[in-house]
Amino acid sequence: MDQMSAMRNPAILSASSSPTPPPSSERARTAASSAYGGPSIFDACQIGVVLRTVVFVEAVVAIAALFVVSTPGEWLVQTATITGGALPATLLWLVSACGLKKPLRRLPKHWQYTAGALLGALSALYGCGLLRLTGVLSSAPWLASALAGSLFAGLVMAAMVLRARGQTPAATTARLEELQSRIRPHFLFNTLNSAIALVREEPAKAETMLEDLAELFRQALADPGESGTLADEIALAERYLAIEQVRFGDRLRIRWDLDAAASNARLPPLLLQPLVENAIKHGVEPSPEGAKLRIRTERRGSMVVIEVVNSLPPLRWADEPLPRGHGIALANVRDRLRLLHDMQMQFSAGMDQKSYRVRIAIPAES
Repeated sequence: MDQMSAMRNPAILSASSSPTPPPSSERARTAASSAYGGPSIFDACQIGVVLRTVVFVEAVVAIAALFVVSTPGEWLVQTATITGGALPATLLWLVSACGLKKPLRRLPKHWQYTAGALLGALSALYGCGLLRLTGVLSSAPWLASALAGSLFAGLVMAAMVLRARGQTPAATTARLEELQSRIRPHFLFNTLNSAIALVREEPAKAETMLEDLAELFRQALADPGESGTLADEIALAERYLAIEQVRFGDRLRIRWDLDAAASNARLPPLLLQPLVENAIKHGVEPSPEGAKLRIRTERRGSMVVIEVVNSLPPLRWADEPLPRGHGIALANVRDRLRLLHDMQMQFSAGMDQKSYRVRIAIPAES
């Protein structure tokens, strides 16, 4: 009776009514935001930002050169001449913005904009000086260069801010909610039925299973943050697979190959669990013999590699293979990784002999 009373305790199936304090990293981030006037708008350390900025400046230079030339040859010469000053100035601004990111974030946002514009003016003066010292310009337009540098810096900073805001627009939030909701409703009922079947024979195992289920849904229903760590995602996947292990028994064979050096890599919340769920859905459920599931993490230099591999049922190679999914979860995972890591992330998914492999590569945290 004591075991049955414990099983009826609703606390097992729902999150605590008291608010859960944010993790220490989140508290630190919030405190830093309050103390330093908000997050930095200088996001020039990312490769994607550097490439886009250089391409943007070069495009403006090429178009501006068209106003002062009449032949293609003159256009090429004029573009190359202006590039000799514009490109070094652009790279100097990007390097300065990246190097001063932490000190400048202590300032309010309007002062960050001001500092960025001043850096742009100084960088443009540097580029103008190079052209003057090399004899390309007979007289240096210092004021025009400084104003142009400030304008370009302001445009780039505005683009950075828009991109940061673009990480949580309405459409992306909807996709995030959809991804979180991919813990299928019938999974809840299947898990409860499995727990009920265990109550009489193995009540302790049933209680553990329900506790795992409660934690899984607490995480799934929590407000999504910007990012979490790979270690958090692994812990959540372990709870999910512990539940599925009770359901499938020997049909589910799990192998973990985890690299502790990769644990701090940043991931969007609830990113790994849908990949694991897909592996269960398409690998274990259709096969009477079950399937093998392998989750591997590895740090390779400045990158962290994450792989989720599941074997596929033999019907995959029959004349009438089982119907495939629509790839919604994979598309959402890829989009969310791109929002967080931009061009620094790699994502691939597809058949690998008799298995299905999802491979993710993201920057490692120093």
